[in-house]
Amino acid sequence: MSEIIKVGMADLKTCVSPDGITTLGLGSCVGIAIRDPVSKVGGLAHIMLPDSKAIKNGQQSVAKFADTGIVELVRQMEKLGAKQSRMVAKIAGGATMFTFQGSGSNIGQVGDRNVEAVKNKLKELKIPILAEDTGANYGRTVIFYPESGDFHIRAVGKSETII
Repeated sequence: MSEIIKVGMADLKTCVSPDGITTLGLGSCVGIAIRDPVSKVGGLAHIMLPDSKAIKNGQQSVAKFADTGIVELVRQMEKLGAKQSRMVAKIAGGATMFTFQGSGSNIGQVGDRNVEAVKNKLKELKIPILAEDTGANYGRTVIFYPESGDFHIRAVGKSETII
């Protein structure tokens, strides 16, 4: 019997088929689902911010940031038998949840910055992105199945999609 493993905010988990992985509440955060289609090893990271170097306090979780979380996810998947050269990714989230008018602040664009950072890190690691559901102004809940690569995306008031 398969299990659905829960990933919290600023967290990451791995699994082997037939298990799946889920995370709730992707607003400006991005969910990065990576799988090795040969070994059926998969992983999901729920990143909150684009760059760990922008934070002075080094006590932060590596899973919180795109630059460190994706590297750690790949490392943990390799420990389970996945090969980075075979890995492929799908991403979701990165919404603009709030609009701040007249403030001159880019705080409202954290979702866009997260998506850009995720894409840059995956490109650097030579892990192709097969599909994405990013942007817009609504949150998402996702479930990822490494066996098939199906990435189910749910949002309030919208039909479930699978990418």
